[in-house]
Amino acid sequence: MGAIAPSKMPKGKTITRKDDPNKVEVFAKGGWIKDAIKKPGALRSALGVKEGQKIPAKKLAAAAKKPEAAAENPYGIAALWSGSDGVAKGVLLILAIMSMGSWYILAVKMLEQRKAGAYAREAAEKFWGAGTVAQGAAALDKDSPYQFIAAAGVDATKKHGGLMGHIPLNDWIAMSIQRSVDRVNREMQGGLSFLATVGSISPFVGLFGTVWGIYHALTAIGISGQASIDKVAGPVGEALIMTAIGLAVAVPAVLAYNWLVSRNKAVMDDVRGFGSDLHSVLLGTVAKS
Repeated sequence: MGAIAPSKMPKGKTITRKDDPNKVEVFAKGGWIKDAIKKPGALRSALGVKEGQKIPAKKLAAAAKKPEAAAENPYGIAALWSGSDGVAKGVLLILAIMSMGSWYILAVKMLEQRKAGAYAREAAEKFWGAGTVAQGAAALDKDSPYQFIAAAGVDATKKHGGLMGHIPLNDWIAMSIQRSVDRVNREMQGGLSFLATVGSISPFVGLFGTVWGIYHALTAIGISGQASIDKVAGPVGEALIMTAIGLAVAVPAVLAYNWLVSRNKAVMDDVRGFGSDLHSVLLGTVAKS
């Protein structure tokens, strides 16, 4: 091809390439346009020119101006979804649900812990400066856990009768406050078990998808009778993507779980401290009355 100067070639001339006889090059607009179609006759068919006729330079120039179609990735997520069977799609859906649930719980728990911190500051400012425990409880937000604990303590001092009267007042108030603190703790811990579950099992769900992809690769090898890369690349790529997705779901869930647990510990330390102080105040109030 290099022995022929492009300026001396007639427009529309096609020449078989020496490096690949199945491909041709065409000359137009003072330069070579390489035919990406393996069959030489396919270019004429695409341009609507019969065999033996000269290819018009205008058609060649128009074909050269057309942008080449972006090659689709045969091993991407879209190809994985379109080419996978029901089992692989089920694994992907399970991992997607786990991931969305983890991020949702993380966002909700962050908001809850932020509110708990605001309620703690409110209790420190309004509750301890009140004249009585009942007045302090009324000054707090109705959704505050500190208001719930204070109200439970006040009710314990008023309902210490009947069979409950056999329990010492000190123990009865302590039991009532402790039940309230435990209930707040249960609410703060809600959703964390889901994060722990996702962090524990999502790698194994991805591993199941990996095993399933390897199974497909072995099946393709058995059907074709040869371990060529084009036969195993798709299933093996599917298997690797499943592993990566499983890890991508598990790692954020584990990090979120550990981070939320540490923040919950700080919140519950404030709640337990409030309950302990409330217990002492209630005993002193009852003793004075």
